[in-house]
Amino acid sequence: MNEILKEIESRIERIESDFKKSSVGKIISVADGVARVSGLRGAMYNEMIAFEGGVYGLALNLGEDDVACVLMGDVSGIKEGQGASTTGKLLSVPVGMGLLGRVVDALGNPLDGRGAVDFSETYPVEKIAPGILPRKSVDQPLQTGILAVDAMIPIGRGQRELIIGDRGTGKTSVALDAIINQARLNEEGIKSGNPDFRPVYSIYVAIGQKNSKIARIIQLLEEKNALKYTIVVAASAAENASNLYIAPYAGCAMGEWFMEHGMDALIVYDDLSKHAAAYRQISLILKRPSGREAYPGDVFYLHSRLLERAARLNSENGGGSLTALPIIETQAGDISAYIPTNVISITDGQIFLETDLFNQGLRPAIAVGVSVSRVGSAAQIKALKQVSSTLKGEYSQYKELAAFAQFGSDLDSRTKQIIGRGDRLVEILKQNNNTPLSSSMEIAILFAFQNNFFDDIAVKKILGAVKSFKDYFEARFGGLLSEVASGSKMGDELKEKLSEACAEWKKSFN
Repeated sequence: MNEILKEIESRIERIESDFKKSSVGKIISVADGVARVSGLRGAMYNEMIAFEGGVYGLALNLGEDDVACVLMGDVSGIKEGQGASTTGKLLSVPVGMGLLGRVVDALGNPLDGRGAVDFSETYPVEKIAPGILPRKSVDQPLQTGILAVDAMIPIGRGQRELIIGDRGTGKTSVALDAIINQARLNEEGIKSGNPDFRPVYSIYVAIGQKNSKIARIIQLLEEKNALKYTIVVAASAAENASNLYIAPYAGCAMGEWFMEHGMDALIVYDDLSKHAAAYRQISLILKRPSGREAYPGDVFYLHSRLLERAARLNSENGGGSLTALPIIETQAGDISAYIPTNVISITDGQIFLETDLFNQGLRPAIAVGVSVSRVGSAAQIKALKQVSSTLKGEYSQYKELAAFAQFGSDLDSRTKQIIGRGDRLVEILKQNNNTPLSSSMEIAILFAFQNNFFDDIAVKKILGAVKSFKDYFEARFGGLLSEVASGSKMGDELKEKLSEACAEWKKSFN
């Protein structure tokens, strides 16, 4: 008898139950992408709610009588009276190397027509940022390939650098140049076979952009061989506000996977102004009270909990990093508006692009006086720091004196010299889109400028001179550029070699 009882007990233990506890309710109203569901007593904040037809929602308002959920994806089939149930899960997205080269939506579903996404792991879109102890100070450069940025507003791996400016001033171009330059450096690093090389993988999050613009960006990344190192998360202007709200968090989760596995990632949020507007729309539909400039009171927390997730981790935590380049659009250059000041206070510096400079033909249209990097100089390549340490001061002094010179008063020789050098520096810093420079070329150009090799060339000929300089150095002094690229501080011997090379170029140019 005992043997029979033991056999029954062991069989009962082996039985696997497929039953899961869930709370089931009914939709009482659907409007503007928000469903109100009654009966979901067990629902938690930010929990995924399952609706009919494979649609998911996010529980954002937990009321006494109903739960308000923002619906994700295609919600055309969701109607009043349908059922809904809790899942017991936070909203998660696929992560991993399989996403590189893919275009996905805010939930990680493929949009590029290349089949299912290859992944074995998911991360929750909302996650608490790393604390102080797992972090490490920013000490590795993230080269953008843009001379003005790398020299005067340098960015380090793990930094959060805001790109801010009016519409049509080239904000997206600056961010895309950084992505394209990472791909170029990845290619060079992999070819070199250097065991210490650390590639940087990129995530581009398009929030509320036109589909045509997103398609152009994808095409550009493909042409520049950068798409294979990039994940594109697209939440276009045609989608509902909840997808726009979730997209940056989804992209951040994908970037965190690289950071937590000891790799380096760069994420671009284009742009957070539209993200804040989408959140305002959701909040107003959810009947939450609006505050300053009609934004909800927690709009600061909306962006702070996103941007705080960018970090550089210490070696005990894998040593990975996530660098964030959020983009904010201003109205008539007003950086003191609500959303711009919020994001400026969260980030570690900003690159301010000015409409007037853009209209004057300066590309990139960076206003050096307002732009700042609070930590990047600690991560700047030593040789680049040597040749660019006085650059920002010279540029600011030139801008100040150029304003006085407009009045046509007689200028002394010293002032004329400063203005002349400033005019040449402005020309040297001009750079076409999608033409990133190597760090060694940036160092060589700035070394030539600091040592007065451009001083006697007419201002209108400077652009041609810089092009000639680049071509000459690439053709004749490849070995010297490799020596400069080592990144260590330049000694007297290397400076002497660079001076001789610059003098040789000057003879050929003249």
